[in-house]
Amino acid sequence: MPWSMNRSLDWWEQALRDLRHAENALRDGDHEWAAFAAQQAGEKALKALILQRGGEPWGHSLTALVEALPADAPPTPAIPDVARRLDKHYVPTRYPNGFASGYPGKLYTAGEAQAAIEDARQLVEFCRSHLPR
Repeated sequence: MPWSMNRSLDWWEQALRDLRHAENALRDGDHEWAAFAAQQAGEKALKALILQRGGEPWGHSLTALVEALPADAPPTPAIPDVARRLDKHYVPTRYPNGFASGYPGKLYTAGEAQAAIEDARQLVEFCRSHLPR
């Protein structure tokens, strides 16, 4: 299906911007926002792929989106674990009550942010391999 048939290209382009934002946030020391932007990049890349194939993605769970991938774009063995790790950054990166005490900016580390970005890159590349050039 060509890109122009639906909004999949818009979701894809925003996924790439979110990934770039994650990298910028990491560089700036905003580790919680880097992890959240990485999660968003993964979510939007998956939605782009599902939309491009005529599906209707719904929700914010990357795990559920991976499970909803079309049959002609099956996940590689690593992708479900990547999705599960990124899912963990959807709420606690933004809300202090995601933790017993402290706030996301105090608790997220550079290593966690970097790992989330690497996971997002892996997910984006997986999606890229199934999208039109």
